[in-house]
Amino acid sequence: MRILLTGATGYIGKRILPQLLRKNFHVVAVVRDKARFTGPEQFLNNVEIIEHDFIREYSGPIPDIDAAYYLIHSMSSGSDNFDEKEALCASNFVRFIDVTNCKQIVYLSGLTNQKQLSKHLKSRQNTGHILGQSRVPLTELQAGIIVGSGSASFEIIRDLVEKLPVMVAPRWLETKCQPIGIRTALQYLTGVIEKPEAIGNTYQIGGPDVLTYKEMLLQYAEVRKLKRAIFTLPVMTPKLSSYWLYFVTSTTYSLAVNLVDSMKVEVVCEENRIRDLIDVKQLSYKKNIELAFSKIEQNMVVSSWKDAAVTGLENFNLSECIEVPKYGCFRDVQRAKLKSPADTVKNRIWSIGGKNGWYYGNFLWQIRGLLDKVSGGVGLRRGRTHPDKLSSGDALDFWRVIDADYERGRLLLYAEMKLPGEAWLEFVIESQNQENYLIQTATFRPKGLLGRSYWYAVTPFHRLIFKGMADNIAK
Repeated sequence: MRILLTGATGYIGKRILPQLLRKNFHVVAVVRDKARFTGPEQFLNNVEIIEHDFIREYSGPIPDIDAAYYLIHSMSSGSDNFDEKEALCASNFVRFIDVTNCKQIVYLSGLTNQKQLSKHLKSRQNTGHILGQSRVPLTELQAGIIVGSGSASFEIIRDLVEKLPVMVAPRWLETKCQPIGIRTALQYLTGVIEKPEAIGNTYQIGGPDVLTYKEMLLQYAEVRKLKRAIFTLPVMTPKLSSYWLYFVTSTTYSLAVNLVDSMKVEVVCEENRIRDLIDVKQLSYKKNIELAFSKIEQNMVVSSWKDAAVTGLENFNLSECIEVPKYGCFRDVQRAKLKSPADTVKNRIWSIGGKNGWYYGNFLWQIRGLLDKVSGGVGLRRGRTHPDKLSSGDALDFWRVIDADYERGRLLLYAEMKLPGEAWLEFVIESQNQENYLIQTATFRPKGLLGRSYWYAVTPFHRLIFKGMADNIAK
């Protein structure tokens, strides 16, 4: 069977891809940027890639496919018009899919049982209506909170509970939801593709527990053996709630706004018919937390919501940034002779950021991250998905990995912090006269007078931090 997989570089897409390949399906992966696509090497012969963004109409060759997954989501792209983008993508997808041989569309949506829905849930509902107008029958799976290592819900709960012994929280913590583990959700998603009776039907999927968000936080604390106290305030406005979530967790502000809006809506299944169709072991919320940490402790987190492009950068391609500009730019170049074997230094470079820090002036990096967070940026709280592995497209604190060529010894990062311009940070190991050197280059392309003023203002700090960082990496 040939399966079309949209959103192949997203959180769910990265998880479902290897499962489809293990079932011996041939996968046609649709991605906005080929440079960000990574797949299991042992199965790559069964993967073909189409580079396309469904924000535009498709005009390429029509692939031969039997079924398709629609996993396109735009909520993290901004709080204003993401619903318009989602509707446009769905409409363009329908026009595309209607001229193929596809026999089934599988769409992962949200639970929309309440009359009053958030903007996010209304958009998910509307997307389902648009997909349902296709000549290809739609199988829609509606889920609430998905719990798994790297999921937005899990990481936000993790941030809150691990950081705050006492929480004074908004009243939406009393809202009920029905979380489902990522493993169970994936079993349903892959199961319906093999069930002819699922074609054209809608199913609600959830785990065995119906909990309030407060109970989810407290049960997480129990699993982690942490004592936590939570007090809710009925007077905290949605805007204050969004700021609270934004500053305490690693989420972006735009995502925090949409999450708070959605967390006021009860998301509980009204039926469980899919359990009669697909036999899946039901795992409790606590068990899913334990399984998530087993993956984290083994450094086996396959995907993270943090690897999605941040607001304002969702339409840029990594390939467009892989060559650092040379003209109209400021540079700080540090050259350090390696005092350790080249492989040791490369491993040090590939472990930079996150809990390992930046090898010099970590306190200053933290201040810069705090300033970025206050100004509406991502800050340093995204960290990194894996402690010593990097791939193109990965989030790395307030950077995005553009190129991670370990054999060449080149790591190129692009800044996603709030800046009056664009910034790159490049590490390259070069051999000269039988000696190895680290060439570390910070490049800044300013936007207008403000950008130039910014560079001159931070130059003294750059010289201190970048020189110390290069020396410590090389020694």
